[in-house]
Amino acid sequence: MVALQGGTLSALPLLRVEGLAKRYGGIVALAGVDVDVNAGEIFVLLGGSGSGKTTLLRCIAGFVRPDAGLILLDGQDLGPLPPHRRPVNTMFQSYALFPHMNVARNIGFGLRHDRLSRHERATRVREMLDLVQLAEYGPRRPAQLSGGQKQRVALARALARRPRLLLLDEPLSALDRSLREQTRAELVGVQRRLGTSFILVTHDQEEAMTMGTRIGVMREGRLAQVGTPAAVYEAPASRFVAEFLGAANVLPAVVRRSEAGGSLLEVAGLGLVQASRPAPRGVGESVFLAVRPERIALGSVEPPNAFRAPIVETAYRGDALSCTLRLPDGGALRVTRPLSGGAPTALPAPGEVASLSFAPDACIVLTE
Repeated sequence: MVALQGGTLSALPLLRVEGLAKRYGGIVALAGVDVDVNAGEIFVLLGGSGSGKTTLLRCIAGFVRPDAGLILLDGQDLGPLPPHRRPVNTMFQSYALFPHMNVARNIGFGLRHDRLSRHERATRVREMLDLVQLAEYGPRRPAQLSGGQKQRVALARALARRPRLLLLDEPLSALDRSLREQTRAELVGVQRRLGTSFILVTHDQEEAMTMGTRIGVMREGRLAQVGTPAAVYEAPASRFVAEFLGAANVLPAVVRRSEAGGSLLEVAGLGLVQASRPAPRGVGESVFLAVRPERIALGSVEPPNAFRAPIVETAYRGDALSCTLRLPDGGALRVTRPLSGGAPTALPAPGEVASLSFAPDACIVLTE
């Protein structure tokens, strides 16, 4: 949608959520959430159980009435509208297919209320079957389908009414790992072909990173951070986000120098560490240093951040080698080394003292 502001055209988000709040007795499910979703993007709500992500999705769908706040779609307030009158559709975790109907009738079920002719409904169903690559499956019943095929039928039914926004609640959680990976790619492909905006709820970090245009990390009814997958991963706004999205070594530190070109930290168990970014606090103040395990080079002594520590545990993961090292203060440091050349002939042994290093731009300095 485009609006005229101050004599110039400006693009507005497809969906705008302002100050959304919801309580269940003494439990705060949403605590004043503000978020925009743009046209044509896959916006992922990522969080643990009880973080508020599903409540937010259900408020947008109209299944839950918020205590306060606005939900605007193309500038229209959705608050007064019941779920069936919102230009929004929902794909549920359970798929909720009708077992007594075949695939074609399941997909076309919602079209009966759209005043389409029988010919138009049949054409739309064929389009959806082609879209999800199930053209020959129209006569089958859900019981005759695999889990991945049921998921695609549910997606086709959700898209058949051409919603402006599709809401997906943990849509891949019932699938095994290999099928999940395949179905992720299929979902993204369908979304790109149609251009429909998706809001996807998940607790799976890999799913969020591989599918999302942007990610909103939720915690205790609030959005802890919103950004592209790369921005949220490489520049987390807090210790919670750093540890929740991927793995991170988080160590207490004190700022010893901070300037535009970078900072010098005194880190517990390591000593002095150079970071390429200025510290968010002044000299002498406490911060945290976060370093991703894959950004640490094992067996390397590249300055300025080069150290030595004994190995306490080693794990072979197929595509990578994971090591845990013990720091002098008793803390642990996790290191992940990709194995692009295949399995090593011998794994590093516990007790072996290893060299390690990481670049200044691998350092993430946090205040909490």
